[in-house]
Amino acid sequence: MAEVSGEIQEPFDLIRLSLSERVVVKLRGDRQLSGVLHAYDGHMNLIMSDVEETIMIVDPVPEGVKPSIRVAKRHIEMLYVRGDGVILVSPPQRE
Repeated sequence: MAEVSGEIQEPFDLIRLSLSERVVVKLRGDRQLSGVLHAYDGHMNLIMSDVEETIMIVDPVPEGVKPSIRVAKRHIEMLYVRGDGVILVSPPQRE
């Protein structure tokens, strides 16, 4: 198990050190979340607040035509994220 210090020894240590900080979460379906991480579990279920969701929308076009990509954003005050849709969790940038 990990030590109580800020050391990272296991993958979940990185998530633990990101609690109460802003993280970026990439999800299936070309979705991305940016918000404050409050809780997580071993299945990567997450509780987040002050979340900005970004969705990449690719409009269907005929073959040979460059696809049109739109970006939709929305703000969500509090959010439960089911872990089976999580692809990546990026901790905050440390300077």
